[in-house]
Amino acid sequence: MLNTTARWALALPLCILALSACGDGGEAEGPGEVNIFSARHYASDDAVYAAFTEATGIAVNVIEADGDLLIERVRTDAERSPADVIITVDAGRLYRAAEAGLFQPAGIDDALEAIPASLHHSDDLWFGFATRARVIAYAKARVDPAEIQTYQDLADPRFAGRVCVRSSNNVYNQSLLAALIERLGPEAAEAWARGVMENMARPPQGGDIDQIRAVAAGDCDVALVNHYYWARIARSDNPADRAVAEATALIFPSQQSGGTHVNVSGAGLAVGAPNADNAREFLRFLLSEEAQRAFAELTNEFPAVPDTAYDNALLEELDGFEADRLPVNTLGENAAEAQRIFDRVGWQ
Repeated sequence: MLNTTARWALALPLCILALSACGDGGEAEGPGEVNIFSARHYASDDAVYAAFTEATGIAVNVIEADGDLLIERVRTDAERSPADVIITVDAGRLYRAAEAGLFQPAGIDDALEAIPASLHHSDDLWFGFATRARVIAYAKARVDPAEIQTYQDLADPRFAGRVCVRSSNNVYNQSLLAALIERLGPEAAEAWARGVMENMARPPQGGDIDQIRAVAAGDCDVALVNHYYWARIARSDNPADRAVAEATALIFPSQQSGGTHVNVSGAGLAVGAPNADNAREFLRFLLSEEAQRAFAELTNEFPAVPDTAYDNALLEELDGFEADRLPVNTLGENAAEAQRIFDRVGWQ
């Protein structure tokens, strides 16, 4: 079997153009094109775009931007927007985009049968094509993993001064709290948020990899992170990154109480898509074996299609956990309440 790098290097050169170079966004000759507005910036996505063009002949034009900016741009452009497909991370953002009227039903129910119902919008407005688990990174030298079975353990007084986290503005934290609101109820979720805040080793700061590095450096003992950030540095060519990963490990919480919280990278058909048929082809392709493998092998995300085979030994080691099957749309529905709770408890 070819290794991951070699196999993906065989993909056709990317046909990714800035939309500004695409004239008026009209139909190209031949199979045509599809305009993708994406909040992701990963090598896996470039590989998927190239593979899609190789398979269909359809040219892929990409605009990349931060998730919230991307949603605002499509909303502001309204009917003038050339967007065919909108891709972003986190169900909370997908929910906001749907609430803003940016999606239309794609009519690909047959393709969506390949993924769990919890990973797509009930009205077919968007779906998750890859999943990421919000887990707990811990210092192997200072923490017995048996100490932590659930997210609630992070709020226990025994972890006072030992917890590192991102800010409450981070959408991953908002979605985790949104899930806890659904599972535990608002009062218990607020008690959890207050307990975690009181246990923080420092004010919230940085991204997920910064939290992992802080654990390895001894600034704190545990941190909330998405699993693929840890996998990224564990598979890095940089010895310093690998040393950070070797000093830490991951716990998948709540295995006996509802499962580990998972979120999605998702996509939907833009409401005014000028190339709607090509967009539907692309959305179907996101759930193809080739695309699902790319997300697992190049981005360390778990495939949305169960039982997808992939060549990533580290991800295989992490896989097999019990995931929370809460419909991801619920994360968006509870997001506003989650932010109010963060504000009330003083989580910056």
